This record gives sequence, structure tokens and C-alpha cells, in this order.
Amino acid sequence: MNRPILVADADMPREGGADRAVVDVAVGVLIRPDGDFLLTSRPAGKVYAGYWEFPGGKLEAGETVEQALQRELHEELGIVIGSATLWKVDMVDYPHALVRLNFCKVFNWTGDLQMREAQSFSWQHLPVRVDPVLPGTVPVLQWLAQEQGFESATYFVAA
Repeated sequence: MNRPILVADADMPREGGADRAVVDVAVGVLIRPDGDFLLTSRPAGKVYAGYWEFPGGKLEAGETVEQALQRELHEELGIVIGSATLWKVDMVDYPHALVRLNFCKVFNWTGDLQMREAQSFSWQHLPVRVDPVLPGTVPVLQWLAQEQGFESATYFVAA
């Protein structure tokens, strides 16, 4: 992780001051054989409700990233994932938390998607057609665009 920390909503005050603890989050980039990837909306009542993101959640004490991702995707989406490969790690400084996002590519899962937190889901490809996108999701779309050979970041979000 050599990238600078992404600061979301930089004009807003930060909760907890300068000595905030880092919150580790496991994030699943579920990719179907056709290349489409899953985005889900943040549920009502959560920070950034309605924003689109890759699904996942906080690590609990003693969990590995893969264990947390397995638990979170089962709790939120009702699926059981196969192996999850750690792909990228990125830091995002949100007003409510300093977050370390551990992005894992997931190609195998069983079960039908069940939106257990009343969120929405959408299978997407580049450029994505959902809006608004959570700030921590934007770098992932850029990485996917690079992998697909897009030369310009303008390809990752539809106008």
C-alpha cells in the first residue's frame, strides 16, 4: 500500500481527532465469469446510506480478512464464498472513521443473493451506471479499468 490516504469529504470534521484507530474492513469484489462485478447500496441508517459500494464489513477480533469476508457476505447477502484472494489494500479517511479496506477478488460462491439488510444490488461493468458511488469504491473501479486496458479514468463511471 504505497498510495496516499484518500480523504473523503475533506471539508468535514473528523470524529475522534488525530489519534483515531484504524478500522479494518474486508471487502469482496465478486466477479462473474462474464466479467460483471457486484455493487450493493449502503442500507438506510448507515453512514453514506444509498451510496454504492463493494460488499463487506469490519473484521472482528481474531478474524483474518478471509474469515471476516466469509462471515460478512453470508450475513449481508446470504451467500457462501469459496476462496478469497487478497488483491489490494487501501486507506480511506472518512469523517466518521479511518478505514483500511482489504479488497479481495471472489470468483466462486454458492447461494442466491438475498439482501438481508434491505439494500439493493446491481451487477455492473465499466463504466458503472449506478450513482452515487462511495469514495472508497472509486479506486477499485480505477484498478479494474487499468486491468481492462482503459487508458483514461473517465471510463470507470458513466457520465
